[in-house]
Parts: sequence; C-alpha cells; structure tokens
Amino acid sequence: MKKHIIIAGLISCAAICATAQTGEPYIHDPSTIMECDGKYYTFGTGGGGLISTDGYEWHSGGVRPGRGAAPDAIKIGDRYLVAYSATGGGLGGSHKGSVLTMWNRSLDPASPIFGYTEPVVVATSADNEDCDAIDPGLLLDPNDGRLWMSYGTYFGFIRLVELDPATGHRMHGNEPIDIAIDCEATDLIYRNGWYYLLGTHGTCCDGPNSTYNIVVGRSRSVTGPYLDNVGRDMLAGGGKMVVAARNGRTGAGHFGHIVEAEGIEKMSCHFEADFERGGRSVLAILPLVWRNDWPEVPDELQEGTYEIESERRGYALELAVDFVRMEGGMHRFWEKSEEPLVPLKQQTLADVAATWPDGDIPVRTGDYMFRPHQKWTITAVPEFGGYLGSPYYKITIEGTDRALAATAAKELTTVPHFTGADEQLWRIDRLTDGTFRIMPRKVPGCDEALALISIADSTPTLGAFDMDSDNSKWNFRTR
Repeated sequence: MKKHIIIAGLISCAAICATAQTGEPYIHDPSTIMECDGKYYTFGTGGGGLISTDGYEWHSGGVRPGRGAAPDAIKIGDRYLVAYSATGGGLGGSHKGSVLTMWNRSLDPASPIFGYTEPVVVATSADNEDCDAIDPGLLLDPNDGRLWMSYGTYFGFIRLVELDPATGHRMHGNEPIDIAIDCEATDLIYRNGWYYLLGTHGTCCDGPNSTYNIVVGRSRSVTGPYLDNVGRDMLAGGGKMVVAARNGRTGAGHFGHIVEAEGIEKMSCHFEADFERGGRSVLAILPLVWRNDWPEVPDELQEGTYEIESERRGYALELAVDFVRMEGGMHRFWEKSEEPLVPLKQQTLADVAATWPDGDIPVRTGDYMFRPHQKWTITAVPEFGGYLGSPYYKITIEGTDRALAATAAKELTTVPHFTGADEQLWRIDRLTDGTFRIMPRKVPGCDEALALISIADSTPTLGAFDMDSDNSKWNFRTR
C-alpha cells in the first residue's frame, strides 16, 4: 500500500524534538492537509484523522467514513472532495480494489453543515490487473479547471484518470493513462508551467526498517511523460529524490502540497518510524523550496546561534550599541618580524556587556564581525504554541536573556528579559527561494501581519512582507 538552513555537524535531540509536530500526531498515509474554518485536518488509513487548531499541535478527531486506505483531499469551491481506497494494494492477499470519492461542505464534525455524501466509485482494479486501485492523489488544474486523479502501487503502473470537478465522478468515457512505475502514493502539483508527479519509492510498513522516500518527475503536460532531472522517464523507474529519512525519522511517504502564502510552500508526509516516539508513524510538515524548478526539502530550522543576515545588502542584525575596539593594531606589512604569531582572542560578552544600556536597546544592521552584539540564539518555545508545522521561537543575544521584540510603533527593539509576550515570539518561515521570512506573532495594538524588513542598508523595521523584494528576506548563517 502507498504510502524546506542546512546545518553542518551533529544536531541535538532537543533541537529535533522542538521542531517536530506536538500532541499526538500519529497517522499513516496522511492526506493533503486541508484548512477549514480556522482549523487544519488530515485523514489517514483506517478511517478518521487528525485535527489541529494551529497546525503545530495535532490530535485525533478527524472524521472520514468508509475506512479503507490512503485518502487524499482537495477543496473545490466551497466544498471538500475526499478520495480513498476501499481495498487493493495486496491487502488481504488481493489486488482487487476500488477508489471512491465523496463530498463534504465542512470538515468540522461539530459543524451544522457537516455530512458526507454517499461515496461513488471512480476507479477499479481486478485481482490479476497490472495496477492497484489504491492511493489516490488529486489535482485541480489551475489552467483549465480540469480535475485529475492518479492512483496505483508498486504492484504495477501508476495511472491517471479525469474526474468531473462538479460531481467528483469519473468523466464519461475517460480511460486511464499509465504515467509511472516503481512507486506508489502519488500526488500531482502544478507550478510555473510544469506538472510534477510526486511518488513514494521504497518499502513501507516495516517501522524503522522502512525505506520509503519521495521522488519526483515533471512534464509540460498533465498526461506526461514525467521525466526526472537526468531525463529518465518515471514509466521506466525514474525519479529525483525529494525527501528521505532525516533527524531520527525514517520512511518518508505520501506527499501533500501546501501553499500557505506567496513565497511560502510546505509539504506534508508521514515518517513511518519516529525514533523519539517509540517508532510510531507520525505526521510531518516540512519546508518546500525550489531550485531550477525542482522541489527540494531542507531541514527544519534548528536551534542554535546565528548571524541574522539581510538579503538586501548582506549586513547583519545587531544591537545598536557603541562599537568596542579589540586589542591589537595593524602590523607594518613592509617590516619583517621574528616575533611568534599569537592568535587573537575573540571579543566576548564579558568584554562588552558593561558598556550596554540596561533597558531596551534598539537594533540596526551592519558589517558582520563576529562580535557579541551580532550573535543571536534561536530557541524554540513550544510551550507558547506554534503555526503550521513549527513552534514559535525566541530570538536572544547569545549568552543573555535579551530578546528581540516588536513595539507598538511598528519598530524593533530588544528587551532585557524574555517573558513570552506575543511581541517577543517569532514565526520563522523558509521561503521558496531558500531565504527566510521573520514575523512577530503579534505587534502590540496592531492587527496587521508585519514582517522584519530592511528599509535601508542599516535600518531594519517592521512592514508588509513582499516576496519580490530582498528587503523582506533574511538568512541564518553559522560563523
């Protein structure tokens, strides 16, 4: 059955756990995550699913009748279409199966308009057929409004059929098309003139020994051919790696695409074994970036100490304090010296902290010189909640509790002590070009969603995020 800062060096368990989904994110074969009336939903094999109010803490509670396996979901207009597999995939020793679709006006079981329509069969497979009717993936083509569904497993071909976006039924007379092999749990997305087929490769359902990983091919046509980065056809077993085992989690499968805002895309999947959670299968939400029109999934932002660098000019975020000179001067390079070379000691917090004011200190940007007033520690604070896929973070000067904060004047400052106030909590999103957006949870007295921006080379502030401007983009560098 079926079913994004890269930091060199070792990553601590504490950092990994801090960025994983919290609550009880236990699921297998999760559908694409849907938002409905301020909550997030995903459905899995066996019926039911997960609910989250913030996209970070997940609990059971999703309702999907029909049980079966490997559902997918999509919103069309003001309704939600859910597809799922009744049998197949070798379950019970048979490859005879069917894929069904059903509608709901709400995904909230408590809503007065909640209620699924009777399911209808849209694809079938015979026991001796070279395809399993299982593992559906849905795409509503943004170019022409046509609705497509891929399905199939390792047993045979991945196939594509067209559905009616008004009814969810199979289009009359539509015949399936073979588009891939040697994968399962496929999903289709469209971006920048390309159709992408994401498939799950490897072995499933073996806990920490599962080799599941997600691969991709692309085509200018929804019907294929889908080729990988070196021109191999997915009908011949091709596929470029997107995400595999990482950070104590193995068996990545069942891709789901999430476009959260302009420039911010994420993907969902399950990991078949999370070592920190006793090898349970868990929901994962990871950043998605694009390089040369290929999807890539970097690691989640890890806790640590960084230079926060503006994409505008490359200057570093720093405290607006007096520059403290280091000992030593310029050697006369034209004069020879027999004196032994002695490494310079880097400036430390103890060398300069006494020169800093006691109260709030504003910030600016300037040349990075690995000084204490330029080193920021990023720490997850899951006790204060989170957003889709991640916890909020505090941003403090290394070795201190001095915290970056937003002000009621829509400016930036640092306060002497972190308290967990909304203006001291930061959302950090990886953008599709690999840079980052940094946003306070809330600006005091303001309902606008504002981000950290650079309005001049040395002047950071808060303003509207603009994906097309380097003023809005930041990098986290380890030095």
